[in-house]
Amino acid sequence: MGAQLVKVAASRTNDVVGDGTTTSTILAQSIIQQGFKNMAAGANPMALKKGIELAVDAMKDEIIAMSVPVAGREQVAQIAVLAAHEDEMGNLIADVLEKVGAQGTITVEESRTLVYETEYVEGMEIDRGYLSPYFVTDQGKMVTEIDDPYILLTSEKISSISDVLPLLEQLNAVSRNIVIIAEDVEGEALATLVVNKLRGNLNVLAVKAPGFGERRKAILDDMAVLFGANVISTDIGRNLDSATLEDLGRCRRVIATKDDTAFVEGNGNPQDIEARIHQIRQQAEDTASDYDREKLEERAAKLSGGVAILKVGAATEIELREKRDRLEDALAATRAAMEEGIVPGGGTTLLRAAQATRAAIECSGDVLTGAEITFSAADAPLTLISDNAGYSGVVVLDAVRSGEGDYGFDAEKGEFGSMFDMGIVDPTKVVRSALENAASVAGMILTSESLITELNPPKLPAPYDD
Repeated sequence: MGAQLVKVAASRTNDVVGDGTTTSTILAQSIIQQGFKNMAAGANPMALKKGIELAVDAMKDEIIAMSVPVAGREQVAQIAVLAAHEDEMGNLIADVLEKVGAQGTITVEESRTLVYETEYVEGMEIDRGYLSPYFVTDQGKMVTEIDDPYILLTSEKISSISDVLPLLEQLNAVSRNIVIIAEDVEGEALATLVVNKLRGNLNVLAVKAPGFGERRKAILDDMAVLFGANVISTDIGRNLDSATLEDLGRCRRVIATKDDTAFVEGNGNPQDIEARIHQIRQQAEDTASDYDREKLEERAAKLSGGVAILKVGAATEIELREKRDRLEDALAATRAAMEEGIVPGGGTTLLRAAQATRAAIECSGDVLTGAEITFSAADAPLTLISDNAGYSGVVVLDAVRSGEGDYGFDAEKGEFGSMFDMGIVDPTKVVRSALENAASVAGMILTSESLITELNPPKLPAPYDD
């Protein structure tokens, strides 16, 4: 049970930045271990938790202060190679990010070849995810992926399955794959779609339309142009039961998480898409409202930005899965670095943040003990890295402590020096998230009097017949 709780810290960090799981686990284990020792000696757990939180807040400020912005493709590639543990994969990520930007839409697919491939196609990403987790196709990653779906766009709320039943009956003759984008899908309609999904009758995904009011209608019109669809709306005298297959759009692939949905290579006419982008940009130039201009430019960027597809291949299924997971994690970590910058790696940043904060923090008693527990835990990553590389962690720790700034230890080469100069860096967001999530889970465990779990019921003996 304890391992499962510590696993939460790693999972939270991985969900946010795709890296830092080991750091989260090490920090959480160290804080919990020292916390229990002090509680056994009579320390107040609530005071310890308060001290841990004070130390984490102060250390976060120090970590951000140490952060350096990522400058240029070379540094992006350096970060990507470190995160991916492979030169070719890291450089591939750097090339794609250089083309589409940190906020660009990038999807990862499996290739039939044994090499990495990249492809750039038209597409769009919206900040709305699946309406029900029962639509998920990959339980491990909690992601829905549908190839070559038909796409229904409507500004109406769907609450009764009878609204879309005529359309679904038409669709059944040509495909089981459909994506529904509506103001909302609820009640009987959502339940029926889920049941049909679980029974295998439909490969369906329901997503709320992004935006609100008039802006939502405008975004649906943008999507209609991109997919070659017609928006079903009572504003133009169309009810859902009048929808036909000709009203549906198409795209090559849809990938949805709980937070967002990406559409790859819509079937819309390229000339119509260009005309729509030009129209939106013209509206942005003509408007007097800064807010409206920002939203219009955002719409134009989504339509024109496109989607980068990273294809990964391997000789076996196991190798393919490992490569894909590593590519996705490295991509997330590199994006995190571009978002918040980078800090010295190898455990140096946590050590320096603890050094700076320890001298400035103002508290006493068990609260101070909680803070000291956190500062001590900050030494653990550097110590463990050194121990695992065959060096004395205590000796390396003392040597790095005596230095300043980004002075740290390259465990691979066994050399001390500037971590930035040696190219050993971590994304700021990874270090910050690892510390936050480790402290959060550790604080919860330390302040829990007892934990309740369900035991597997014992198997009853088979009935005995005389």
